[in-house]
Amino acid sequence: MPLVRVLSSSPRALAALALAALLGAPGASARSMGVAVLPATASAAELTLFYPTDAPTQLLRRGAAELPLAPDAPPGAGNGRLIAISHGSGGGPWGYATLAQALVDAGFTVALPLHAGDNWRDNAHPGPDSWAQRPAEISAALDRVAADPRFAALRLDRVGAFGMSAGGHTMLSLAGGAWSPARFQAHCEQHLREDFHSCVGLATSLRGDGWDGLKLWVARRVLAWRFSDATPRVHDDARIAAVVAGVPFAADFDPASLARPRVPLALITADADRWLLPRFHSDRVLAACASCELLVRLPDGGHGALLAPAPPPEALGELERTLIVDPPGFDREAAVARWVAATVAFFQRQLLPVEPGGGAAPRR
Repeated sequence: MPLVRVLSSSPRALAALALAALLGAPGASARSMGVAVLPATASAAELTLFYPTDAPTQLLRRGAAELPLAPDAPPGAGNGRLIAISHGSGGGPWGYATLAQALVDAGFTVALPLHAGDNWRDNAHPGPDSWAQRPAEISAALDRVAADPRFAALRLDRVGAFGMSAGGHTMLSLAGGAWSPARFQAHCEQHLREDFHSCVGLATSLRGDGWDGLKLWVARRVLAWRFSDATPRVHDDARIAAVVAGVPFAADFDPASLARPRVPLALITADADRWLLPRFHSDRVLAACASCELLVRLPDGGHGALLAPAPPPEALGELERTLIVDPPGFDREAAVARWVAATVAFFQRQLLPVEPGGGAAPRR
């Protein structure tokens, strides 16, 4: 099976991770992973596509990892279904390569747009400014796939979607949730000290010293000035048929709008998340939504547990390391294998036809 090789990880750990992910995805078969990058246009973000191919791969360095990829190879036979991925704030395609490979092994094609103003190249507009446009960027990505003759065999009437962190916020919108900048501001006004980094990002941190009062005062003034609009933000794309939200920002959603999601909605939570504290975010969704599925709970996982391969600590700033790097004692190998396998299995259940014997029927 082709493996993602993280430069700081052992081959044994990666082999175990990949095998566990594969075993957790019924009907999956080892595939080469093709990759194509569609450049940004005036109306659409740069789009990275991962897909099954019969072409040979080569190890290429992408980000902090060496990945076995077949650039611009012709797509091979798959199961006919597409999964869209919404990356986290400041992210990009390569932090989701492990999930992409597992989905490709199961026959899926994966589409990952680079969200404008909130990606690894351009982080000028994170937070509500980005959240307002991200769902439309997912829809635009689906339109680009539909227009690409290489992927004409895909059926886009039932598309799956996965996102983490800010991408998890995107997923809640795609599932039918309604949020507003004013709800974001109200949450931060009430819980600014406890949920500080959810509200101000990486701009600064509270250090328990005499400057904290000033930081809180400034943050409240900026939040009240920028985020007073109470107009609900909603997005509807009937092609989206199943959603997985990982460690999502969720405090600004109207809980009633998520009580009955329009599509099957599953969550991945991390109890040791120091950036998006579960009690303000993922736990609120689960409390509001009786039909939602808790797909995986990572009792010892932090916010970065859903980045695979993980960014090397030396590539992060001091505050980023505090919020993203795995907590001491966290078994990343086992945890990533678990949530990746569960995610693949969820999309197989929701998007693929069921054979008489109970398994997902392969599509060619």
